[in-house]
Amino acid sequence: MKRIILLAACLLAASACTSTPESNNANTSVANTNVSTNASANANTTASPNAEAGDVSSNVISQEKQIYDAIKSKNSDSFAGMLTDDFIYVAPDGMYDKAGTVNGVKNLDVTDVTLSDWKVLPLSKDAAVVYYNVTMKGTSNGKPMPGTPLRASSAWVNRGGKWVGIYHQECEIKPPPPPPPASTKPAAKASPGMSSMPAACGNDDAVAREKMVWDALKKKDANAFGNYLADDAIEIESDGVYDKAGSIQTVSQFDFSKFTLSDFKTINLASDVALVTYLVKGSAPGFSPQGERHTTIWVKHNGNWQAEFHHGTPIMAAPAKK
Repeated sequence: MKRIILLAACLLAASACTSTPESNNANTSVANTNVSTNASANANTTASPNAEAGDVSSNVISQEKQIYDAIKSKNSDSFAGMLTDDFIYVAPDGMYDKAGTVNGVKNLDVTDVTLSDWKVLPLSKDAAVVYYNVTMKGTSNGKPMPGTPLRASSAWVNRGGKWVGIYHQECEIKPPPPPPPASTKPAAKASPGMSSMPAACGNDDAVAREKMVWDALKKKDANAFGNYLADDAIEIESDGVYDKAGSIQTVSQFDFSKFTLSDFKTINLASDVALVTYLVKGSAPGFSPQGERHTTIWVKHNGNWQAEFHHGTPIMAAPAKK
């Protein structure tokens, strides 16, 4: 039930774009083959604000709210119409495509949605990320939802003059873990600007870039790690929302040398914006023993790719067998 509850919060995501061959791993276990032809046909026809009209932030926030309205009113056609065929939802128990998401929320009866702390991060003229806090109340399969507060994020893109969703992810809001024992060595600092940007950032392979970021983490090279991040980069985690300086400071405290990455999926949001999501496993204070699903959105600036946005979601433990 918990997965379905979190799935509901995710409804605020999705949109169209071309995926790479690695993009075919989306979890389809939530009866996603039964989505109606009607819902699929509506994928790009739902009324949306014109991409040229008004402020991008206002348009994106308005669209996100309309997703929740469709969920509350149990209007599955409207909900499906706001998701593109290659929509992905990164959930605590897996990754879901459009059909799996649509079918997964059909047994929800949402009575109340509280949305707060809205922020919008423009990625390019045709892409933006909205992130915020959400709490939902109601029932799932007739049982009460726990009303767990979540940090949520969605990516939206301009397709044919309309803003549509392409991705959604959320994680439970939790207090920060206790800091690791203080090190006797001073923390390394990232060099400013693009002058020492690693040549790898010119690599158009999003998976290769992400692996290089983790190589820097494993080597405790805060300089290299910081140079992969855009100056306005944002990181969303269960224990907080971090800017670039906060991300560098936080990762510098942990040992990532034995962490592993797998299950990569990539999507191009625009010609100069790419998303990569994957599974991370390892051991560190506050890190889920089951692993975490991470997503990074990269943007190309002056020929170099930089990470603009990152969201991590701890994987839920499987329920105990009775």
